[in-house]
Amino acid sequence: MKRTTLAVVAIAALSTALFMQAPSATAQDKTAAKSTAAAAAPYKHIVLLKFKDDAAEDKVKAVVEAFKALKTKLPAIQSLEWGPNISPEKHSQGFTHCFTLSFASKEVLEKQYLHEPAHKDFGAMLGPVLDKVLVVDYLVQ
Repeated sequence: MKRTTLAVVAIAALSTALFMQAPSATAQDKTAAKSTAAAAAPYKHIVLLKFKDDAAEDKVKAVVEAFKALKTKLPAIQSLEWGPNISPEKHSQGFTHCFTLSFASKEVLEKQYLHEPAHKDFGAMLGPVLDKVLVVDYLVQ
């Protein structure tokens, strides 16, 4: 019985010693891990469009087609999803179309999307038909 007790005590002491020597994550390590995770997280760019009341249906359709075409013109866009608002909640404030774009990072959006001629050309065609635009960007959590 004494042998068993001594063995248990020895194992417990060894486990405690190993645990005490194990490096713990510092605040700096945790911050670096969060930064790495954030850098790897997809960067989402949400665009809501509200067209003028008198915007012709064919002009609205042309805007939608031009927005969808950005995916083929700008390789920085990883994915592009879109759809008309179908919410029954009546909180749309007149926004009728939603576009969700994914980018590798904020830097990619800024350097390889926002200032590209294809994006600027698209923006120029909105003037005659667009009432309002709402843009929200976020990192996927």
